[in-house]
Amino acid sequence: MRHWVSIVGQLRASTCDLGTFYFGAMGGFNLEVFDAKEPTRSIITLDSLSGEETILAIKKRIAQKKLALTVERQSMRVEPKGKAISDEKQIRELGLAAQNAHLYVRDLGPQIPWKTVFLMEYAGPLFIYPLFYFRPEFIYGSVLSKKPYHFAVNYAFICWSIHYAKRLFETEFIHRFSNGTMPRFNLIKNCSYYWGFAAFIAYFVNHPLYTPPYFGNYQVYVGLVAFAISEFGNLSIHILLRNLRPPGTRERRIPRPDGNPMSLLFNFVSCPNYTYEVMSWMSFSIMVQSMPSLLFTIAGFIQMTIWAKNKHRAYKKEFADYPKERKAIVPFLI
Repeated sequence: MRHWVSIVGQLRASTCDLGTFYFGAMGGFNLEVFDAKEPTRSIITLDSLSGEETILAIKKRIAQKKLALTVERQSMRVEPKGKAISDEKQIRELGLAAQNAHLYVRDLGPQIPWKTVFLMEYAGPLFIYPLFYFRPEFIYGSVLSKKPYHFAVNYAFICWSIHYAKRLFETEFIHRFSNGTMPRFNLIKNCSYYWGFAAFIAYFVNHPLYTPPYFGNYQVYVGLVAFAISEFGNLSIHILLRNLRPPGTRERRIPRPDGNPMSLLFNFVSCPNYTYEVMSWMSFSIMVQSMPSLLFTIAGFIQMTIWAKNKHRAYKKEFADYPKERKAIVPFLI
């Protein structure tokens, strides 16, 4: 009997707590925000909040009182080392206690728009590579630079320029970014990667002592055709993904093939845009038969595989009916 009395008492207490939270959420309650790096240090206390307010609204309130902590720099968590809470979440969805409600904020540091980073990292290769192609005397000396280019080198320049011009076009007119900003340090890291590889590849492909592909014209044309098909496939997938997301939202839907035959790869992988990207650079490497280009392809494949696996897991977690036969980036394998 005592056991049942205890259970009833606990239920009543729980009911009271829920009721307190409910009325607090509707009538206004206080929320204390702590520093995620120093969990005992209180940053600010916000009052008169309602349960319907979103995390984004909380961030804006904090930014109004803490000018250095802009909205973009804030990452809100329920626990100091917990996962970041999405901006769309409402306070009442977090399961906070009615009394002493609190959250943690992590300062992400200075931020820069994703679009700006993309434009700068892609513009670099579009200007660096032509320096080696049009002004070889500045790089290799006037004597060596008099040797005419092999036609594979000319095609390489055209393919390289088309690829990065496409990247800039997509960044400006096609891509819709789910995250508005990234840490400013990423600009240095990303630009170093793309600009460094641009110089590395251009130096050897445009070198006066460049060795043509082993299988001659056949190898060049096979690589060229495969590159063109892969680039078109990549562009097609980016357009399809853009059409899945309404402007100004972070809405996600299961991507599926549309009328474009290049989109059929969605039947096999979650991120065919990465698949086509890797195919483009593999084709480029075949066309020019260059070790630096192959290294760039391998490095890109490793990074894109990581991204693809993360997106693949996110799709499976978000959508219960997500196609089980799909892999992340390589059909039937990865």
